[in-house]
Amino acid sequence: MKGRHPMAGSQSSLREANRARVVDAVKKHGGLTQVELAGATGLSAATVSAIVKELVAAGAVEVRNTVRSGRRAQLVTLAHRVGLVAGVVVGYRHLRVALADVSHEVLAEQVLPLPTDHRSDTSLDRAALLIVDLVERVGADLDELLGIGLGLPAPVDPATGMISVRGVLRGWDSVQVAQVLEKRLACPVFADNDANLGALAESTFGAGRELRDLIYVNVSQGVGAGLVLNGRVHRGADGTAGEIGHVQVDPAGRICGCGSRGCLETVVGCPALLEPLYPSYGHVTLRDVVRMTNQDDPGCREIVADAGATVGTVVAALATGLGPQRVVVGGDLAETGETFLGPLRDALRRRTVLSQAGGPDVVPSALGLRAELLGAIALALASTDLFERPDSTDDEGAGR
Repeated sequence: MKGRHPMAGSQSSLREANRARVVDAVKKHGGLTQVELAGATGLSAATVSAIVKELVAAGAVEVRNTVRSGRRAQLVTLAHRVGLVAGVVVGYRHLRVALADVSHEVLAEQVLPLPTDHRSDTSLDRAALLIVDLVERVGADLDELLGIGLGLPAPVDPATGMISVRGVLRGWDSVQVAQVLEKRLACPVFADNDANLGALAESTFGAGRELRDLIYVNVSQGVGAGLVLNGRVHRGADGTAGEIGHVQVDPAGRICGCGSRGCLETVVGCPALLEPLYPSYGHVTLRDVVRMTNQDDPGCREIVADAGATVGTVVAALATGLGPQRVVVGGDLAETGETFLGPLRDALRRRTVLSQAGGPDVVPSALGLRAELLGAIALALASTDLFERPDSTDDEGAGR
């Protein structure tokens, strides 16, 4: 009889591992049919069906009828009663917060303006208060909050959850950002760079959902990129992968906040973008430039097109090294459409070593200005143990 114990243990471990694969697939995509689950996990349809029945009986997932390709199917989602997650994105001038259930459905969200050079303590206090307000707004309790994804406009060290390059976000250096917010709300917090979160969102349920390799570029107040390689966000050893905003493009240019001279951000970041317009247009904001560009204002179109070409030269070098299938462009300037995307695409084609397939295509973000926020929600879900599962691991999460 003793000889059977290892076999029994192996079978139990295999069932638990298969169960974890199904749960993780549903967590990542928010909802899949059983046929889609079989494809996503590599398990047989019979195994998926048996696991789904177990999870339904345990109250872990819900099943409802849906239609796929004209045929009826069973859609599997995580049970709403499991809990809630929050997404927080701290920008240079705005704070965005959203509350979602475990099926990725956003239940409430809010945007709050921030002053220039806002302090970490006051901004995190505001984030905590907004989360509490949104939880109350949906009629839930704070103890239902399972995890929080936090996006920052700076590289984040995956090992520590701290900003890894001094000067990029002034006043936030040496702050254990995730831990500070975690103490305020008594809830796990997972921090990452905002462009990485945009890449995560676009690759999970956006313009790169069907792809294994892509570059996500965000051009708003600053500029950065998130990399998805072999289906996973690539952050680098210290979280600086994709920091194209600090690639030198003008050796005689201005000193950047990071301490280097002539970084891309000093050329196409918001202050540099707006400065040439002030003598003729007065005090304008980035949103004003986007609006006037879309109204065919020649001066604004010139500024935006030049920015697209400059960003394209840096993205081309990155694409040559990585060979992505697609470049997804988000942020405020992507809202100007081909005025920005066209020159970026042209620069990419001129400077990239083209394969027989013609190199990566360039498309706008499918999620728009909400990409980073939805990525923060996806990060919280991917990093949170919704169910206790022995021997399960998830390496998708970023620093805490």
